[in-house]
Amino acid sequence: MNDRDVYEYALLRVVPRVERGECINAGVLVYCRARSFVAARTHLDEDRLRALDPTADVPGVRAALRAVEGVCAGGGAAGPAAGDDAGRRFRWLVAPRSTIVRPGPVHTGLTADPAAEAERLLGLLVR
Repeated sequence: MNDRDVYEYALLRVVPRVERGECINAGVLVYCRARSFVAARTHLDEDRLRALDPTADVPGVRAALRAVEGVCAGGGAAGPAAGDDAGRRFRWLVAPRSTIVRPGPVHTGLTADPAAEAERLLGLLVR
C-alpha cells in the first residue's frame, strides 16, 4: 500500500529589476489534490534582495508574499478567492504574471505529508 500522493510545487521568485532579469527565491507554493492541500511558505532574504536592487521596496515585497500566503490559507485572508477550492487557488497563484513577486514553473513529486514537504522545499530551495 502506497500512502504517498502526487503534489505540485512552484517557487515564488522576487524580480526587483525586470530589465536585468535577476531574481531570488523567496517562497514555495505546494498543492496536493488528493488531500485538498495548498500552502505557501515564504522567507525573504533582505540582504540578497538589496544586493540585486538597493532601492527595492522590501515592505511591498513582504506584503505581496503575505498576500500569497493568505490566498493559500483561504477564508477571509483569501479575498475574492475565498470561495475557490485549493486547486483553483493554486492555479491562480501559479499563473504567469508580470509583477515583482512571480511564480516559477510547476514541478511534481510524491509525498506522504504535503505540509512537511512545503517546509523541506523551503529549506532546500529558498533558505
